[in-house]
Amino acid sequence: MKKNLVTVRDVDDEILGLFKAKAAEHKMKMGEALTEAMQVWIRTKAHPKKGGKTFSKIKPFDWGKGTEKLSVQIDDILYGVS
Repeated sequence: MKKNLVTVRDVDDEILGLFKAKAAEHKMKMGEALTEAMQVWIRTKAHPKKGGKTFSKIKPFDWGKGTEKLSVQIDDILYGVS
């Protein structure tokens, strides 16, 4: 792997200090830690949401009459009668 000397502007001093401390805690060189952080960032940003709802943003809704205890019935099926 080719190694490069990189200069980066506008890095927050407090974040850089925390990053250095975490790298030292894991006995990593700054370059190794930064490379790993960039890989993680690329993986997490590689698949942007395409306007779909995330699970946490789904609002509850009424399933209709006769389903008032549906959650309890599903729990009984999955985990045994309560």
